[in-house]
Amino acid sequence: MKNIRNFCIIAHIDHGKSTLADRLLQVTNTISERQMMDQVLDDMDLEREKGITIKSHAIQIDYKHTDGQSYNLNLIDTPGHVDFSYEVSRALAACEGALLLVDAAQGIQAQTISNLYLAIENDLEIIPVINKIDMDGAMIEEVQDQIVDLIGCKPEDILLASGRTGLGIDAILEAIISRIPPPKGDETKPLQALVFDSIFNSFRGIIIYYRILNGKIKKGDLVKFVSTDKVYHAEEVGILKLGLEPKTEVNCGEVGYIITGIKVAKEVKVGDTITLQSNKNPIMVKGFEDVKPMVFAGIFPVDTDDFEELRECMDKLQLNDASLTYELETSKALGFGFRCGFLGLLHMEIIQERLEREFNQTVITTVPNVAFIAFTTKGERLIVNNPLEFPDPVKTDRIEEPFIKAQIITKPEYIGNIMTLCLGKRGILLNQNYLTQTRVELLFEVPLTEIVFDFYDKLKSQTRGYASFDYHPIGYRESDIVKMDILLNNEKVDALSALIHRSRSQEFGRKLCEKLKELLPRQQFQIAIQAAIGAKVIARENISAMRKDVTAKCYGGDISRKRKLLEKQKEGKKRMRQIGNVEVPQEAFLAVLKLDD
Repeated sequence: MKNIRNFCIIAHIDHGKSTLADRLLQVTNTISERQMMDQVLDDMDLEREKGITIKSHAIQIDYKHTDGQSYNLNLIDTPGHVDFSYEVSRALAACEGALLLVDAAQGIQAQTISNLYLAIENDLEIIPVINKIDMDGAMIEEVQDQIVDLIGCKPEDILLASGRTGLGIDAILEAIISRIPPPKGDETKPLQALVFDSIFNSFRGIIIYYRILNGKIKKGDLVKFVSTDKVYHAEEVGILKLGLEPKTEVNCGEVGYIITGIKVAKEVKVGDTITLQSNKNPIMVKGFEDVKPMVFAGIFPVDTDDFEELRECMDKLQLNDASLTYELETSKALGFGFRCGFLGLLHMEIIQERLEREFNQTVITTVPNVAFIAFTTKGERLIVNNPLEFPDPVKTDRIEEPFIKAQIITKPEYIGNIMTLCLGKRGILLNQNYLTQTRVELLFEVPLTEIVFDFYDKLKSQTRGYASFDYHPIGYRESDIVKMDILLNNEKVDALSALIHRSRSQEFGRKLCEKLKELLPRQQFQIAIQAAIGAKVIARENISAMRKDVTAKCYGGDISRKRKLLEKQKEGKKRMRQIGNVEVPQEAFLAVLKLDD
């Protein structure tokens, strides 16, 4: 065990984690030149297209040290985006040390700080690394000062490297061996392994990734999952290289995989503990806290017959992405579907893309919203996840909405723009703190509802991409929230309802009606689009009817002949309107997300 090191790479988005991982694998000859490509650990098409890491990836590196000893280094490459911080927390639970990567051109960013705090909470050994030192805009000394201020380390502890050229990689490998402690654990104790990830394979069932804390696991063992209390036969165990590498046993302190032929997704839970059947009183590892979704949206199949298939796909996807939560939901307009909880809008977009690409599911996603708490006049406390659950305003005492603490790090010249943006989103400025002369940290308290739609995009465009943003929930506060319905010909379209602050409702309603007027196809009868709060209509647009020119065959003669034909047409339109129903195209549901474009 003294020759095992478990570590992960943490950093802000786009600071070069995956590139550094590529170089570590290349220098240690873990993968051959033939297998080598950029972002080799990012195995999803989506990750390559967007240039971001979505999933944490584990791989074992065999490293021959200059002292002649061989070491097993288990590396976990983690995502940098705030929406995937749950992946980072799971990777940290399986490690003893972390490489904290900072871009030499950009300096410390919001996500760097929040990931660092996560690592410190897990008692990890931190190795600070300044990456991209070969770039023209590299500010090495400034960034060194920032890291010293943040961590309190000595300047000589900070390593300089370039993931692109491979500069400084040897020094990083030396530091991993010398600074990160080997795993603690006892091989003689009963097996205790922490499940930190799993993946569905259509031929072999569910492949489970774990980190062994005590004992060892052998091929053919009878293993038990503590939380479900079910016993399985270990058909194959092994370690994680670029693919899966079978072994006869996996020892204490190592990261490995197990295949038991489990086919049902519900039987595997991330954070569970694996032990042997012979262990009579197993102890659960204190793993991860349950994920707290921030954004909710409905996902419905386009064709109602595909519902069962969609349910299976959601189960399989949840295996691979434990931060996705969902429950059943029905909607008048869309039929059966799921109410899903996501960590943010990017997370929601990624899930939708993965359903379409990996499982061939075309789905309709409803307007995202957050969870509110309603207190009735009788003193009951209701959690409102979507507009349909919103209680009758007459019976409601008060509504509380979730607030977050937002941390924004930027250059001083953009403070004005950020203030305008955050105060316009009902934010409260808490603190303004100069980290260095060119780095300001702003702390705001903002309602989560205001962040959900387009805050991140606006922040990036108003600061030319220089601001970095991170947030965490701080609880609920009383607020004036109303339910806004969209009516088409006096019929509610429940999928377009939204919960919104009263001060915003009129502007939002008007924009939504205008957008729907563009998108809904014209019918033979007039369509009235209305936005209403309760019985009060706050915005209205009309889509005029397509009309046949019934007076064309009337030439000359008395005006009453024309009027008679027009009246007859008017009667027909009125009858048609009573029985006609309005089909809402899928673009209309998606348009709500992009109202400000």
